[in-house]
Amino acid sequence: MFIEKKIEQIESIPLRLLAGLGDAVSSLIERETAIAKSSSAKQLHKETKKRVNAHAQAQDLDKLTEFLNEKELEIVRRASNMKANNYRKTGQATSRKSTAYEALLGYLYLMDIDRLRALLKLLKSKS
Repeated sequence: MFIEKKIEQIESIPLRLLAGLGDAVSSLIERETAIAKSSSAKQLHKETKKRVNAHAQAQDLDKLTEFLNEKELEIVRRASNMKANNYRKTGQATSRKSTAYEALLGYLYLMDIDRLRALLKLLKSKS
């Protein structure tokens, strides 16, 4: 974790900002995974794009939901209830789940990176 913040400061970060951070975290994790399989930047992008999209993220959230604690479920619930911005291609439900997944990743990245790693490892084992 690069930013040292108090719990109260992290809890006060707007969910949209946590989702933005979670999007970056998700992209970085998938790029790290795909880099071993890729021989070019184009192939790396193609591999990453398969996993970093609203449909894949919504599915990942569905797989993880039963393993989340109360606070994580609260983040997911609150983020799911935010107004969806851009959902023409994916549909509103998928967009909301994807945003909730990203907000969860952003929150865990700042609060408990070990928990984030554990959930992502669990997700890999379920795939």
